[in-house]
Amino acid sequence: MQDNQWRNKKLKLDPGKMYEDISNFPDHLEEGNRIGRKAELPDLDVGGIQHVVVCGMGGSAIGADLVRSYLGGRLKIPMVICRHYGLPGFVGSNTLVIGSSYSGNTEETLTAIAAANDAGARIICITTGGKLEAMAAENSWNCVKIPPGMAPRAALAYSLVPLLVLMSRMGFVPGCDSDLERAASAARKRSEKYSIESEGNAAMELANRIYGRIPIVYAAQDHFDAVALRFKGQVCENSKQLAFANVYPEFNHNELVGWELYEPFVDKLIVLTLRDIDDHLRITSRMRIVHDLLSERKIEAIELVSDGDSLLSRMLSLIQLGDFASFYLAILNGIDPSPVRVIDYLKSALEKA
Repeated sequence: MQDNQWRNKKLKLDPGKMYEDISNFPDHLEEGNRIGRKAELPDLDVGGIQHVVVCGMGGSAIGADLVRSYLGGRLKIPMVICRHYGLPGFVGSNTLVIGSSYSGNTEETLTAIAAANDAGARIICITTGGKLEAMAAENSWNCVKIPPGMAPRAALAYSLVPLLVLMSRMGFVPGCDSDLERAASAARKRSEKYSIESEGNAAMELANRIYGRIPIVYAAQDHFDAVALRFKGQVCENSKQLAFANVYPEFNHNELVGWELYEPFVDKLIVLTLRDIDDHLRITSRMRIVHDLLSERKIEAIELVSDGDSLLSRMLSLIQLGDFASFYLAILNGIDPSPVRVIDYLKSALEKA
């Protein structure tokens, strides 16, 4: 597709301005940092907190997943992401529970937060408003307000950065200020590199290679599991087509065997392996061996290597690539990336159930 065709189709197929939200990700990172710094902190004894649980779904939960992956071994207490109506049995007065719902009306999150309150947990909310903000006001919980008006998946920076800043300010992890600043600066350069006007656009090229296929995204478990999940989710939501994700080394112990009977689908599958300079040495070996196995079977496999001067920046580099590629893939599919009609239908049907 020629550059002018990309621009013309974008104008026609993107009335919800998903492209602008993806392009403005660096601004969102900086604003999210400011919001986190200004937010009122709860009065709690951090030393008495034994677990952190973040309750959220979809685009409101993936930011917490990224925080968990980024902090990795630096966080000295367990951090659990709860994507459900219920809570782990250990939740109690020594647990900090964070409710993350962009709309403030996500029924799973509201139910889980109510359960956290009943269990005596300490609660913080991150939301644009809705019922979650009302619950926070009624119960005198700290509530971090984030900007409304976007699809939750496009507001990733607002579910990620304020949470990370709060964790840092409360003393759960060492300061992350420098990493955040450098990551936002690098993200700005990538937004220019992947813009619709940019020549040699790697995100457009990736979209062209994925077009008409089902991408399967693989990454290392430790820091890039959530990046793979985000990549998969963006293809599903923005491009309106199936994608799947799994992690090393776990999938080597089960899913790998499924590649023995692939012939009927060989032209419809493409593997995207997310690589990082700090991948465990044995994971790097596994990735190389699996790449060779797939190549022998004539399955197209692409390695996408992270870029940046810090772990956070490298994680965000692949997120931006996936976000832009999923948008361009939506354009190739001839579809508006913003609506999620089947999710809207599901929520409507649940209200009637």
